This record gives sequence, C-alpha cells and structure tokens, in this order.
Amino acid sequence: MIDRLIDAIIEKQNPTAVGLDTKYDYLPEDFRKALMAGATKADMAERAAKAVFNFNREIIDAVCDIVPAVKVQVAYYEMAGLPGMRCFYDTLAYARHRGLVTIADIKRNDIGATAQAYAAAYLGSMPIEGKAVEAFPADFVTVNGYLGTDGIKPFADACRENDRGAFILVKTSNPSSGELQDLKVEDGRTIYEVMGDQVCQWGGELVGKYGYSDLGAVVGATYPEQGEALRKRLKSVFFLIPGYGAQGAGGKELVGCFDERGLGGVVNASRSILCAYKKQDTTDFALAAKREAERMKADIAQALEQAGKPMITECAK
Repeated sequence: MIDRLIDAIIEKQNPTAVGLDTKYDYLPEDFRKALMAGATKADMAERAAKAVFNFNREIIDAVCDIVPAVKVQVAYYEMAGLPGMRCFYDTLAYARHRGLVTIADIKRNDIGATAQAYAAAYLGSMPIEGKAVEAFPADFVTVNGYLGTDGIKPFADACRENDRGAFILVKTSNPSSGELQDLKVEDGRTIYEVMGDQVCQWGGELVGKYGYSDLGAVVGATYPEQGEALRKRLKSVFFLIPGYGAQGAGGKELVGCFDERGLGGVVNASRSILCAYKKQDTTDFALAAKREAERMKADIAQALEQAGKPMITECAK
C-alpha cells in the first residue's frame, strides 16, 4: 500500500493530503442554511451530516487532480451519531472513487480481540455467512501504539493480508506532546525515539519498492529538529506529517522529514484548506480550497528544492 501512495505522490509531484476534519461550523453560512430550512431537532443531525458530505464532495472534486490523498478524522463525524458515521463512510468512499488514497484518522488503541476487531473494521473485512464484508473503505489508518506490540500486531497482520497501511503515533504535533514523549529512558533514548524504533521493527517485513514500510509514523511538522532526527534514524518508516497551516508549520519546517529523493512523508493540512474561503474572502469554498492546495504544493516543492531534496519524477518499477 505504501508503494501506491508514493506512486501517487510522485505522479502528482505533491506530498500532501487534505484533511477532511470537517466541523459543521466550517461550512459557509448560506451553504448550511440551504439544508437546514424547516429542520426540526429530530432531523438536524441527519441534515447536518448531509451538508458536511456535500461540502466534502465539492472539496474532493476541487482537489483530486492536485493531491494524492485525503485524511478523514472520525471524531468530527461521530459527533453526529449514526448520520455522521454514514457521512464518514460516504466521504471515504467518494474520495476513493475519485482516485485518492484514503487515510482514516481513527487513532485506535487496544489489544487482543478488540484490536483485531478494529483492524478488521478499517483495514480488512467481517466474515458474514461465508462472505467478506468491508466496513470502511480506508487504505490507511492511524493507530496509537503506546500499548505495545499487543496493540499493533493485529493492525500489522491486517496490513499484510489486505494490502493496507497504518501510521503509528510517534512524535505528535500538539504543544504538550513533550510531557511524555520527550521523557528519556535508561539508555538515553526519548520515549518517542523508542516508539519510532518499535515502528521500524514492527514494519520490517512490510517494506516496499521505495524502501518504506506499510507501517509508518505520525511525526508532527511543528517539531522540525525532532522530525529531521527521526528521518535519519528511521530509514524505512514513512511519515504522516500533521501540523502544516493552521498549527503554524510551513514548508521550511518539514523538509527534514524527507529523504534525498524528496520522499518519506505526506503532509496533512485541514483547517487551512477547508476554511480557505474565509481568508480569501469568497463564498466559493471549493475554489478557495483548490487555490490553497496549489499554494501548499508550491510551498513544499520550493522548500524541498532549496534544501537540495527535489522530488524524483519517475516511479520505481
């Protein structure tokens, strides 16, 4: 699976993903009101979910020729209950229909049979009367690995069996991540370095043609020095890189997460794209999102070029 993501990145010369972490409040007022006219409390969640899907669909249509992937954060959909989860499914399915790699941002964390169930839900299928039924059309998921091997092995197995991938939390982009992740263990490594080394070990048998494994790491762009050090340390680990845009990071802050081929990571931006219409002072949110996606692509390309890491242009065979 990681090879397919990297192929798509090279083909579009763009290592970015649009985060469809779509809060209902992000939708333009007129767009919301059109679907809420005459709504009752009983059907508000259904209508809100429909509005979010319509918004997501227009964003996907606007950016699918520019970006290789989308990341869909499940929490924003769970808020609307069953209608929201239908919207989550439909968003993933529509993105896949438009040829995009889909990342379900679920950050699951459990062990044993429960972890196996999560892995089956998002990376595999459920056996029903002799048929394998897929629950969610996700190519990758995010996973919290701080329960250890018991929590990761079911996801690694599902990746191997179903040609899927997972990104495991290593050094996250939030301000307080260092409270735990930066602590040092007896051998001098930080906890996030220990986790990164574990990810390398867990994914050692899932390495593809570009030298990267289907088990990747979440490494925040808001910590550029740590990201650069992790890139040098974790040779086979592909990064999902949050923190661009609204969280403050730009192209210059994340180039250390890439190798000399201009590969090694996919950079996610959510609010800066979904809400670009506000900054651009327009009601055409889809066009504004496209413009911001193009600007982001150019920013990262320029940063990679200046760092002596221009992206290769030919896909590996």
